[in-house]
Amino acid sequence: MTSSRLVAKLPRRRLLLTLAALPTVAFLPACSKRAPQAQALPAGSTVLALGDSLTSGVGATPDTAYPTVLQSLTGWQVVNGGVSGDTTAQALARLPALLQEHQPRLVIVSIGGNDFLRQMSAGAAKATIREISRTVQAGGAQVLLVAVPQVSLLAAGTGSLKDHPLYAELAEELKLPLHAEGWARVLSQPDLRADTVHANAQGYRSFAEGLVQTLRKVGWLA
Repeated sequence: MTSSRLVAKLPRRRLLLTLAALPTVAFLPACSKRAPQAQALPAGSTVLALGDSLTSGVGATPDTAYPTVLQSLTGWQVVNGGVSGDTTAQALARLPALLQEHQPRLVIVSIGGNDFLRQMSAGAAKATIREISRTVQAGGAQVLLVAVPQVSLLAAGTGSLKDHPLYAELAEELKLPLHAEGWARVLSQPDLRADTVHANAQGYRSFAEGLVQTLRKVGWLA
């Protein structure tokens, strides 16, 4: 007799005892399932860093911007796709040309600060970052989402920056890996800032080193 037919004929008390004795794996198959870990990208892989002034390296020099530091730490070819002053909409507009030109295997998306500084709609920014992520995936690349703080001059001056919640929400919705608190941590420390909204060379290096830890946890970096 099968276990299901046996269970159907047992009194309630004996039913509970029988269920407790049966193998756990039969009742918790979903708990053993894990999301597949990403495969490590070999040295020389092209990675696109999409963003604004924090990506382009304002506050330091091009050779100390975080994409350059990340390249030295990983062995990847990291393209600096940061444009100072860019909003999420402007980054989306130039993304297709960047994807076509560089054919990256991974795109690091760090954008939104200018939307917040200009008090533009956070809902619109979220929708645009969602479209950026889907455009990248449609082009065959993977996405790492980088959280950007709820930037304000007051918050930066007091060292109390926190990630805007939209990034965690999008990461959960789209099932994307998220690098959290990277910029918030750097921009909350005066010794890592060139001004209230930009890092200095030490800050960009610190950000890149934290990013490497996330890349290793996700599995893109061995």
